[in-house]
Amino acid sequence: MAESSGAFGGLLRQSRASARLTQEELAAAAGLSLRAVSDLERGAATTPQRETVRLLADALHLIGHARRRFEEVARGRPVDSDAVALRTLPRDIASFAGRQEELALLAEAAAGAGTVVGAGTVVGIHAIGGMAGVGKTAFAVHAAHRLAARFPGGQIFLPLHGHTPGRRPVDPADALASLLLTIGVPAAQIPPALEARMALWRDRVAGRQLLLVLDDAASSEQVRPLLPGSGTSLVLVTSRRHLSALDDAVAISLDTLPPEEAAGLLVRLAGRPGLSQSDSGVREIVRLCGFLPLAIGMVARQLRHHPAWSAARRAAELAGAVDRLELMATEDLSVTAAFNLSYADLARDQQRLFRRLGLHPGADIDRYSAAALSGIDLAAARRGLEDLYDQYLLTELAQGRYRMHDLIKEHARALADRDDAGEDRGRAVGRLLDYYQHTAAEANAFIARQTRPAPGGPGPAAAPALVDLGQALAWVRAERAGLLACLDHASDAGQHARVVALTASLSGLLQSDGPWADAIARHTAAAEAARQVDDRPGEAGALNDRGAVRQLTGDFKAATQDLAQALGVYRDLDDRLGQAGALNLLGAIRQHLGEYPAAGRELAEALGICRDLGDRLGQANALKSLGGLQQLLGDYPAAVRYLEEGLGICRDLGDRLGQADALNRLGNVRRLMGDFPAAVRDLEEGLGICHDLDDSLGEARALIRLGAARRSMGDYPAAVRDFAEALGIYREIGHRSGEADTLRFLGYTRQVTGDFPAAVRDLTQALGICRDLGDRLGEADALIILGGLRQLMGDFPAAAEALTESLGINRDIGSRLGQANALWLLGVVRRRTGDYPAAARDFQEALGISRDIGSRLGEANALTELAAVRRLTGDFPAAARDLAQALDICRDLGERAGEAGVLNERGTLHRVSGELAQAQECYQLALGLAREVGIPADEAHALAGLGRCALAADDTAGAVVLLQEALEVYRRIGAAEAAEVAAELAQLP
Repeated sequence: MAESSGAFGGLLRQSRASARLTQEELAAAAGLSLRAVSDLERGAATTPQRETVRLLADALHLIGHARRRFEEVARGRPVDSDAVALRTLPRDIASFAGRQEELALLAEAAAGAGTVVGAGTVVGIHAIGGMAGVGKTAFAVHAAHRLAARFPGGQIFLPLHGHTPGRRPVDPADALASLLLTIGVPAAQIPPALEARMALWRDRVAGRQLLLVLDDAASSEQVRPLLPGSGTSLVLVTSRRHLSALDDAVAISLDTLPPEEAAGLLVRLAGRPGLSQSDSGVREIVRLCGFLPLAIGMVARQLRHHPAWSAARRAAELAGAVDRLELMATEDLSVTAAFNLSYADLARDQQRLFRRLGLHPGADIDRYSAAALSGIDLAAARRGLEDLYDQYLLTELAQGRYRMHDLIKEHARALADRDDAGEDRGRAVGRLLDYYQHTAAEANAFIARQTRPAPGGPGPAAAPALVDLGQALAWVRAERAGLLACLDHASDAGQHARVVALTASLSGLLQSDGPWADAIARHTAAAEAARQVDDRPGEAGALNDRGAVRQLTGDFKAATQDLAQALGVYRDLDDRLGQAGALNLLGAIRQHLGEYPAAGRELAEALGICRDLGDRLGQANALKSLGGLQQLLGDYPAAVRYLEEGLGICRDLGDRLGQADALNRLGNVRRLMGDFPAAVRDLEEGLGICHDLDDSLGEARALIRLGAARRSMGDYPAAVRDFAEALGIYREIGHRSGEADTLRFLGYTRQVTGDFPAAVRDLTQALGICRDLGDRLGEADALIILGGLRQLMGDFPAAAEALTESLGINRDIGSRLGQANALWLLGVVRRRTGDYPAAARDFQEALGISRDIGSRLGEANALTELAAVRRLTGDFPAAARDLAQALDICRDLGERAGEAGVLNERGTLHRVSGELAQAQECYQLALGLAREVGIPADEAHALAGLGRCALAADDTAGAVVLLQEALEVYRRIGAAEAAEVAAELAQLP
């Protein structure tokens, strides 16, 4: 039945009654006169103006089909009163991009729409949430079009106007009226009460397969009355809020687009021939748009409508803009306007917190940093962050840790600049920097194990309690990006004192985790900042910290200069604690430089100062360093004495971390002494302490030394397990320098066991990490081990290249011990390739360095190889003298692996001299030692020597057995000597 134009009065009257308004109230709400409303209802006025109809529809909150019907009847157009508009989805867009996982989730939900529960079914509800501009409506509409065929009962789109400019959110009763009209319920039959409308709605759709899209919901309360009660319907709700109170709803939170999909969207919307996703300008634009579909769409439309603009130029303009958001606008649409709607929904205290968070120099926010910025207590900060998260103005990275999207943060900062006084903004950032500086200093006391007192002064109102190293490391690593951002902010603002203090508070983290090039740059900046404000203690501290980092990189010359300069300042200031710290570091560097006497003097002075001051932690540190020095000098008993004294102090202090460090060092010395049971006992105790304290770094270091002890015992499988476990820890905590160290240990162990391919893989990885970190000392060490391995494999050109490079690095950084090791192995390569004069020069230089620095093991190694060259060139007496000295040194040191090598060479000298009995005796001793300590290369060497002795004694059968046994070992480990032994066997019957 068609409605006449005069029927508009009746429809107006029914709609007013449904809205529970009097004529006076409707007139006031619409801004019309009471007489105008009365005339329309009585039919006295039959041709209302279009603007009058619009005002009435707005006042009656008519939406969707109900609004369209109201307008058509007002124009006098025939409308079927029983018409049903069940396909009201907006137009889909061809440029829709990505969201495949979410679309698949909805497709699966549609396939099983109406989950069976008991005797009935439960309507499927999906709450699609996300920040403004992320494309929630576009996604819901696109998904609805894809799923439409599965819902023959209708696909209804209903805007709820939760964030429509100039409109209040749709009242649930009005929304129900629109839905009822949409499915064909005459206006006269729509009851006035909300509960009655809910009942009628649920009754009418109970048997339908309906797809209902409720767009831009303001709250769960607005949505709940609109949900079908049962049936096989699917409801999609979009909202800028987390609708956590919507029972049984499956949450789909849309994030920004992945870079590839974002670039694809820009290209499609720009519609430019030749523009591709791989274009650098396209990639930069989508990055600057924060991969947000709304922003990307606006810039893409600008490119479409401005053919003269290039993507690269627009990217540069966005990058250089003071306010990027101003450039992200088209006609009456803008990203700023979209964000403003979300901001307007916030309560006043939420708005203030939102503006404050925009001032944070870093990305991550927790309740402590939020409390500091806003000057509120922790409880209020926690509630405020949760409120902003509920509004999709923050994302939650982990429990209690939040982040703002870049564009939202820019918007928050712009609002702060507009609404807050400059003094208020400055105080807010100052409180944040105070909080970070204070808490970082507390954490640094654990990480750097400093004996100097932390800077005094009142702390922040609220800060996390850090009671051990584990908590300190966890906090500082979680806050690393924010701390460095705050440091950059202070530097840009010319806050020199803040730069000095904050950098000092980060010294332990920068030294532990690197990257060291960045650490050196930051300590350099801190030293310069200290000079700007004439802060001599701060300057000395920055130089001291920079020297410590340069020591780690192997730049010993520069490190020595820094520490000597710091020491001078500390002496001028009569700061004895500072002197002790600088001397301790200088002593450690002198060890790398091979300047052992100077190292001993500096460490002894540091120890004396700490004893004078009663600084027991400083004493323990100096004693442990002295123990390490005596270990390098080969005086293992003295090393044990120093380390045991340091261990005792740590136990007296209850310093369990110090105990673990001392035990690890002590176990390493006992391993070198050959006392493996005691070494394993110490190292396992240290490992247990680190495990109890959740000290991942200490645990990894203990595992490395434990693995080295087990390797020395010949228990290679256990050693590999220890190293692999340490490697896993380092990778888990992202400690790349520790990862490289462990790979070097693993590579060397696999070399000893003959697993050369795996050893090459480990050492190559270690080398790559060291190069990435700028760790020249680690790079040089990896090259030495890799060169030695290549030599064993017979790849002499590659071995020479690696060792020559290592020698150059060690000379650059001033590591005399590294030079001696590289020269020794380079000489081996030259000896094996027949270049005896060059080999002799290398060994003589290595011998001279080892004697200069007091490295007795290095001296023994050089003497052994020099003896081999002299044997090959016919100087047997000199060779014998060299070997006698080398053997005495190895036995003095208890170095059984070195002793096996010397005995093998001595056996060869006796054999070529015709002294078969003495040769066999040496080979047998070497064989026993090699098997005891598990060195297959020396084992094979001894077996081959015994076989050759048997052959010289005409015992061909015995020779064959021994040479075959040697060949099996050489082949198992992949040694180049296998070919030589195989050729000898081929000549024998």
